[in-house]
Amino acid sequence: MSPLALVLASPLSPLEHALRSVLDWLHTTIGLPWAWSIVALTVIVRMILVPLTVRQIHSMQNLQRFAPQMKEIQRKYKHDKQRQNEELMRFYRENNINPAASCLPMLLQFPVFIALYYVLRNFAHEAEKPGSYLGDLSFLHFIPSIADRTTSHWGGFVLLVVYVGSQMASALYMSATVDKMQRALFMVMPLVFVFVIARFPAGLVLYWVTTNLWTVGQGLITRQLIPKTAPAMPQRRTSRTPPAERRDESAEAAERARQQRQATPPPPRRVRRKKRAGRR
Repeated sequence: MSPLALVLASPLSPLEHALRSVLDWLHTTIGLPWAWSIVALTVIVRMILVPLTVRQIHSMQNLQRFAPQMKEIQRKYKHDKQRQNEELMRFYRENNINPAASCLPMLLQFPVFIALYYVLRNFAHEAEKPGSYLGDLSFLHFIPSIADRTTSHWGGFVLLVVYVGSQMASALYMSATVDKMQRALFMVMPLVFVFVIARFPAGLVLYWVTTNLWTVGQGLITRQLIPKTAPAMPQRRTSRTPPAERRDESAEAAERARQQRQATPPPPRRVRRKKRAGRR
């Protein structure tokens, strides 16, 4: 099939074709079983994403470090959303913060996940044909076929348990700069999506388990190599320091008064007339 036909068939067809070529190379040239070829493919994908992951870690550290200042901007301009967004964007530029960088590595894995789903679905169809070259699709002798539905055999339930545990571990060992609410959400997500993932091919769950284990190892390494950045300490308030809201209101009132003085023209200058000396 020509490259143009691949693009016209589906937006993910080129990626699907690339993943199939890598899996074929790992299986036929390197000699890995199909299941371990998926594990090796996952490692290759995560290694490609390492530079983006490092940027993600630094961006999340900056977000945590400057969180007090950003909350102060949000509170100060809570009645003016447009001004609030402008000030936040300017604050991001001045401090080299890219909020989108924290989501990019995860978003880039979704096309790979979907394309691999189609690859394994084709595996299932090809395995049923007589004389198929695929051969053995089992994994560790407890999953008969990585192309079948995960819950089609008891080994798939074991893989689902491993998936849930690895997902929770990756949420715990991901960068320490992640907000606690986000980390709790990441830990609840596998319990919610396990019923959906159970319908996927076992090889796809194997891919996700491998990427979760990579995230755990990555979190352990980055905690040792990348120093933690302490968040900026908020300003200490004494008994004589007025509350922040009152200080902001006073500053805004002074700014409005200054602008009003500049906009109001000064009164005309009075010219004093000299008195004429009387006749003697």
